[in-house]
Amino acid sequence: MRAFEFEDLKVWQKSVHFVDQILHLLETLNSSRQHYRLTEQIESASASISANIAEGKGRNSDKDYLRFLYYSRGSLYETVTFLEVMKRRNWIIEQDYQNIRQDAIEIGKMLNGLIRSIKTRLNEN
Repeated sequence: MRAFEFEDLKVWQKSVHFVDQILHLLETLNSSRQHYRLTEQIESASASISANIAEGKGRNSDKDYLRFLYYSRGSLYETVTFLEVMKRRNWIIEQDYQNIRQDAIEIGKMLNGLIRSIKTRLNEN
């Protein structure tokens, strides 16, 4: 067992790995300009995925947890949107885009499953 409950969640672990991939990708952007605003936004959005899972898990109610899981999913969608823009601008190569997108799809499925589980538990009470 880890020190914090959220660390045992596979979706949190995958999300931490995901933000690490994003940060590595940003270090290798194929652009002559730095595009600070966009890189700051994608850094923030990708980091918010795991952060919101952790924060929600730390709340005292399933209702709050569910709300933070929705925030997490929104941050995931925001990240995917920024990745699409970067791909269209040819700042990232197709293979990197596809690899990260595949991880995003998996995280989305995991979040949706967790959301369904929490909603079911809320409806039972």
